[in-house]
Amino acid sequence: MSDVTIRVPQDIVQALRLPPDAVAVELQRELAVALYQRGILSSGKAAALAEMNRWEWEELLGARKIPRHYSDEDLDRDIAYAARGEYTPRH
Repeated sequence: MSDVTIRVPQDIVQALRLPPDAVAVELQRELAVALYQRGILSSGKAAALAEMNRWEWEELLGARKIPRHYSDEDLDRDIAYAARGEYTPRH
C-alpha cells in the first residue's frame, strides 16, 4: 500500500481558523482522532498518524474527553503484567 494524499481546496484551507503553518499538522491530527474514535485505527496507529508520541496522544485524548478503547480483558492483562511481570499478547 502507498501513502495517501488528501486534497483540501484552497478556499477551505483559507477558511480554517488556523495559522497557515499549522494546517497540515492539525488536519492530520483531526483525522487520527476521528479514525480512533470510530474504532478504525488503534490508539498506537492513530498516535503515529498524528505524529505524536504516546504521552502526547494520551494528553490529547484526555483534553478532548475522548474515551479510550480499553476492555476489561486489557485491564486484566495489564494487572497481571504489573503484578508478575508477565504479558500475554492479544490474539
